[in-house]
Amino acid sequence: MQAMATEAFIGNMRGPVIRRTDADYDAVRSLYNGMIDKSPEMIARCADVADVVAAVNFARQNDLKVAIRGGGHNGPGLGSVDDGLMIDMSMMKGVRVNPTARTVRASPGCTQGDVDHATHVYGLAVPAGIVSTTGIAGLTLGGGTGYLTRKHGLTSDNLLEADVVLADGRIVTANKSENADLYWGLRGGGGNFGIVTSFLFQAHPVNMVYAGPIFWDLKDARTVMQTYRVPAWRPRGARGLCRVEDRSAGRPVPG
Repeated sequence: MQAMATEAFIGNMRGPVIRRTDADYDAVRSLYNGMIDKSPEMIARCADVADVVAAVNFARQNDLKVAIRGGGHNGPGLGSVDDGLMIDMSMMKGVRVNPTARTVRASPGCTQGDVDHATHVYGLAVPAGIVSTTGIAGLTLGGGTGYLTRKHGLTSDNLLEADVVLADGRIVTANKSENADLYWGLRGGGGNFGIVTSFLFQAHPVNMVYAGPIFWDLKDARTVMQTYRVPAWRPRGARGLCRVEDRSAGRPVPG
């Protein structure tokens, strides 16, 4: 990698580019899963789509391995890469709600909590996961299942449109009528098609979701599980999980 090309890349970036010699390198490269330790050559902290394009072009021209970080919640650590370029979009946050059309446009660094916060005031919600810190980008491109799935589908089912930076640096829009094959791919057809820099979602009227655990004695497990299998008692769209656990000896109850 030529020093002049690197300096030119850094100069073209609106956001900072972190290198191994920088004081904040370890803090920025740290992952949600602390058991995974990766050391990228550089971390491009993108401020906008132009930064993403610049990072993609630089990586391609210099034959660098690339990893993409959205909200930064990936468990297996796929948002980073050893000795390559991490394209970090976690600073690209922004949510715009159209209450009339019931649509939501979100930037790739948003978390589920960011989207929920913006939509709740309108009495709307995008079907998402179950943890507020989950990145909306990885959640959507991985399918996305949560409390509203039974009634409104997966998060990917509610993706209406996406802006994508391709490997050659081009920016395209994918929806039902424009780049429909790419749109199909983003909604469950595979992976590594490009970097999504904007998501347009269908939102649904949701006021308040009530949820929480209910416990029975182990001696009642058969009755409870048999009843749980009968759909008639559950309200339409209700989602549940039935499990049997040993809570003796004061073991803590998971959230």
